[in-house]
Amino acid sequence: QVQLVESGGGLVQPGGSLRLSCAASGSIFSIGAMGWYRQAPGKQRELVAVIIIGGITTYADSVKGRFTISRDSAKNTVYLQMNSLKPEDTAVYYCNVGVRGTISTAPNIYWGQGTQVTVSS
Repeated sequence: QVQLVESGGGLVQPGGSLRLSCAASGSIFSIGAMGWYRQAPGKQRELVAVIIIGGITTYADSVKGRFTISRDSAKNTVYLQMNSLKPEDTAVYYCNVGVRGTISTAPNIYWGQGTQVTVSS
């Protein structure tokens, strides 16, 4: 089994910054893609950013130039640096990680518990 622990959410004023972290632990042979999604009240969950092996990244258009996703493979951790935050960034943020438990098993997708980010003056 794999556990994901998120941290770093909170209340910030518009224009401010936050850094989210998501650490994976448990039965891990290898980790593939790591990403962040968010869900605002009354809206569907949407992709924010993804980083795959080799460091290739993809961002939602709404966060390009403001958010940066990174990973520390030694710590099985993915980060989301969020700058120039806007009220429309308010949402619960979830990390999403693809984990292979053994060399012969297919990857499983795991979700973090979610962390609230509120951007308000």
